[in-house]
Amino acid sequence: MRPVHLAVLLALNFFWVATLSIYKVIGQYLTPGGIVTLRFGLAGLALLALWPWLPGAAPRGRDLLKTLVMGVIVFVLGHRLQVWGNHLGTAANSSILMAVEPLVTAMGAAIFLREHIGVRRLIGFALGMVGVALVNGVWREDFKWLSLGASLIFMSSFVCEAAYSVISKPILARAGPLKVLALALALGTVVNLTLDGRETLAAATHLPLSAWGLLLVMALICTAFGYGFWLVVIRESEVNVAALTVLAQPVYGVALAALWLGESLHWGQLWGSAVIVAGLFIALSRQIRLPGREAQHVLAGPTPATADAVAPAAAEKSAPRSQATSH
Repeated sequence: MRPVHLAVLLALNFFWVATLSIYKVIGQYLTPGGIVTLRFGLAGLALLALWPWLPGAAPRGRDLLKTLVMGVIVFVLGHRLQVWGNHLGTAANSSILMAVEPLVTAMGAAIFLREHIGVRRLIGFALGMVGVALVNGVWREDFKWLSLGASLIFMSSFVCEAAYSVISKPILARAGPLKVLALALALGTVVNLTLDGRETLAAATHLPLSAWGLLLVMALICTAFGYGFWLVVIRESEVNVAALTVLAQPVYGVALAALWLGESLHWGQLWGSAVIVAGLFIALSRQIRLPGREAQHVLAGPTPATADAVAPAAAEKSAPRSQATSH
C-alpha cells in the first residue's frame, strides 16, 4: 500500500465513524430509509454530473451486471440495515461493533478472492479487537451492551459492505473505479426512491440547513470521494490490508465523544487506543511501498547473495569463449 493511500484512508475513517453520530442528528427529521436515499442519491448525482471527466472505462457486460447488483446490496440493503441498527442502539456502541467489519471483509476476501492473510495481519486484527475491548471498558459495571436485536441488525450490514470490495475488485482490472461507483449508486438510488421516494422528498423540504450540510458531508466526502478512493486503493492493494484501517474508527470515536459530546475519558480508552495503533503498525508496516524503492534497488546493483548466485552462471558462459580463444 502506498503511504499516501494509508494516510487518506485513515483520514476517511474519521469521517466514516462520524456518520454514526450524524445519523442520530438527522434522524430527528428523516427515517432510516430516508437518510440512505438522500445520502446516496446526492452522491450519485454528483458523480453522474462529472461522468464525462471520470477516468477509465465504464463496466460492460457481466461487469456491468455485477456493478448494478453490488449497488443494490451495498447502497440499499446494507446501509438501511446499518442506519436502522444504529437508530435502535447508540452511536458509541455502534462504533464498538465497527471493529468487526474488517474481520468480515478480510474473511470474504480470503474466501472469494483467495487472498492470503499473513501472521502479522492476524496479529494486527487480534490487537485491534483487544484494543476495542479496552477502549470501551467492557469490564466496568456501568458498561452497557447493545441489545441482541440491534447488534445483529447492525452487524448484518458488514456482509453487504464486504460485498462492495469482493465484487468490485475483479471489475477494477477492466473499468474505472469512479465509473463503477457512479453506476452502482445510480441503480441504488432508483431502488431507494422506489421504496420511499415520495415520503423522503416530502420530508426533505422541511430539513434545516444544518441537516443539509451534514447530508452533503456524507454524500460528497464519505461516499463520492470515500467509496471511490477505497476502490482506487484495493485495485492496487489486497482488500484485507485496506480493511485493517477500519480499526482506527474506535480510536476516533473516543476523540469525538470527548471533544464533541463532552464525555469523560478513562484509562482504558488511552491504553486501548495505544493497543489498536500498535496493531495497525505491526500489520501494515511491511505493506507500505515507498516510491522509488525498486528503482534504488536496481541502481544499487545485486546484493552479495544475488552476486554469488549469478557468478557460476557467468563463469559457465565465459568458459566456451575461453576455450575457443585457446584453440
